[in-house]
Amino acid sequence: MIGMLQIITYLLCVYLVFKGFEIAQLAITSARENRAAAFVIGIFAIVVSICAARYFVVAIDAQATAVSQHSTTSP
Repeated sequence: MIGMLQIITYLLCVYLVFKGFEIAQLAITSARENRAAAFVIGIFAIVVSICAARYFVVAIDAQATAVSQHSTTSP
C-alpha cells in the first residue's frame, strides 16, 4: 500500500514540476513590453515547484521508511 502511495506522490511531483515550467513559459512568452517581471515570475515558479516536489519526495520516503521499519519490528 505504501508503495502505491509513493508512486502516486512521485507522479504528482513530476506533474508539479511540469506545471512550474508551464507557468514559466507562459510568463516568458507574454506580449508585455516589460518581460523582466514575467521572467522573474517564471523562474520563481520553477524554483518553488522543484523545491516543493523535493520536499514531498523526501517526506513520502521518510514515511515509507518509518512504515517499513515499524512493520519489520512488530510481531
